Amino acid sequence: MKTGISIYLSSGIEQNEEVIRKARAAGVSYGFTSLHIPEEDYDDYKKRVVELLKLTHDAGIELTMDVEGDTPSKLGLSKMEDLLDYGVTSIRLDYGFTDEDVVRLSQNFNIVWNASTVDPFNIRKWEKLGADIDRFTACHNYYPKPYTGLDLNDVRDINKTLKSFGYTVSAFVPGDKTFRGPLNLGLPTIEDHRKTKDDIVANMMDLYGAYTDIVMVGDVDISDDNWNRLHDLSDGYIRLHATFYDGAGASRISGNINHERPDSSPYIIRSQESRAYFKDINIPVVNTIECTEGTICISNDEYLRYKGEIEICRTRRPADSKVNVIGQIVPDDLKYLPYIKNGMGFVIEEA
Repeated sequence: MKTGISIYLSSGIEQNEEVIRKARAAGVSYGFTSLHIPEEDYDDYKKRVVELLKLTHDAGIELTMDVEGDTPSKLGLSKMEDLLDYGVTSIRLDYGFTDEDVVRLSQNFNIVWNASTVDPFNIRKWEKLGADIDRFTACHNYYPKPYTGLDLNDVRDINKTLKSFGYTVSAFVPGDKTFRGPLNLGLPTIEDHRKTKDDIVANMMDLYGAYTDIVMVGDVDISDDNWNRLHDLSDGYIRLHATFYDGAGASRISGNINHERPDSSPYIIRSQESRAYFKDINIPVVNTIECTEGTICISNDEYLRYKGEIEICRTRRPADSKVNVIGQIVPDDLKYLPYIKNGMGFVIEEA
């Protein structure tokens, strides 16, 4: 999954170095910064922009810069194209741009436009005027002020339309540790995520499920636990903690990356890899009891060629003599089960 961070000049070089180091370790590939935040200190602005560009380039992070019409003058430049000399390749256009500006800039930059306000009719107009729309992508806003963020269903509808035209779409979730000022209330695209900012997995998965390609953290920093979870998502899986029953073969299960089948069932999560873990051992009939949400099961020898298949129940199901109950996902992680579908990866780890 494609993940990203946000980096701000006001954080200072030391904090930015630390955040970018964590992001690199977490497998983050995308970054966002804004060059028109009113509260920014514009002393040594060009120097700090160049430092930030070098940090992200060295970390392999593709940085998008949010710009406005007078950004070049703040940097002591004569025109937007002068940013190319500093390694800027992707700009998100905010205020102060005419249709002609968009067309001209698309010849040199990857153009990112506001997914919430620009519709395909604008794009068709730019295309007719000569814009290189193959370099266009979309990115939703984040919303510092409470009750101004978007609804997830509306974002899903917008993204579905944009995806039908072939555009890549980005959006933001709030952080849970260091918030960007001046309000320090989180920077989500989806308003409801402001209330659940501690749960980066659920918030990010909400957006991935709404046809979002790249999900970025809008705030300055996140907790160590969420950096670890961001690493997992960057690698395409969700980590689930579980308790196992004695003799259940936990050592063969715990810590392995599994993938749900692409043809997901509404009743169970099925590991595509698990039969290989048990192909050379017998699995006798034991503990064939009723299952509830989050129950971990394994098909025993009576299930013939399905022997060794690991399942996680999404719903209650009756006892089955061919299915052994071997463990239980912990209550705090049950909320992640709906996100594991259509080939999504998961790791079951002993709690």
